[in-house]
Amino acid sequence: MLNVFIMVAVFIAGLLLGTFFFGGLLWTVKRGLSSMHPSFWFLGSWLVRIAVVLGVFFLVSRGSWQRLMVCFSGFFIARVILIRYTHVGRKPGGSNKEVYNAS
Repeated sequence: MLNVFIMVAVFIAGLLLGTFFFGGLLWTVKRGLSSMHPSFWFLGSWLVRIAVVLGVFFLVSRGSWQRLMVCFSGFFIARVILIRYTHVGRKPGGSNKEVYNAS
């Protein structure tokens, strides 16, 4: 029973970690595109996000590949939720091909 609670906590940690990573990416893109030095924003944000994500994955997994997979699952589900919530890269009623192939 305790193992179930641990796996739920690991999954929630993955959700929070994914929200941090992909939300930070969205914030960086918005902030970096209007900056005088976007390379500093993108590089700095990438380094911080990667360091935090790898550190938390390491701490949460505690050497267990099952915990790592549950955390990864939460991480990628957070990505799907953020993409659907923010509607990034989509036109209403259109497909993604129209967005990227617009001249």
